[in-house]
Amino acid sequence: MEVDGEWKLTLEVFRDLGIAMMIAIFLIYFVLATKIKSFSVPLLIMISIPLGLIGVFPGFAFLHLLKGTYFNATSMIGVIALAGLSVKNSVIFLEYLEPLRKSGMSLKKALVETGRIRLLPIVLTSLTAILGSLTIISDPVWEGLAWAIIFGLTVSTFLTLVVFPIIYYMAQKNKG
Repeated sequence: MEVDGEWKLTLEVFRDLGIAMMIAIFLIYFVLATKIKSFSVPLLIMISIPLGLIGVFPGFAFLHLLKGTYFNATSMIGVIALAGLSVKNSVIFLEYLEPLRKSGMSLKKALVETGRIRLLPIVLTSLTAILGSLTIISDPVWEGLAWAIIFGLTVSTFLTLVVFPIIYYMAQKNKG
């Protein structure tokens, strides 16, 4: 069996976008490692990327049932953009957490305080990206990108506020 025509083109596009996604993830890690001067903390931060995917695929399954919208190439571009957007939430969280830890606050107390103080900035920055994406959902070409960002960032924001502190706590507790 030979795959040709539209299927061949689709497979090539998804292959190329998958490579672009891997490059984007590597570059995000590289920038974070350079900024934070650590190799392990950026890995913790990047946990938010799969948390975004938890929202994307069920969201598109729902969209398919609702209106027949499929996950397509522009959706994959949205997933690549989502990688950077979801990492931003963890960075905002850590930018407040690290000074608290350096001031001598216990890990648990610092995580709770950071969650309380950074909840609004994280939600507002995510909300701006989500609302901005709503402006292009009526465009048949770019709606996949918009929905990927909307579904992914909604779930990623919530899970980053819950899952990221837990994983950070477990990693730091075992470390010291």
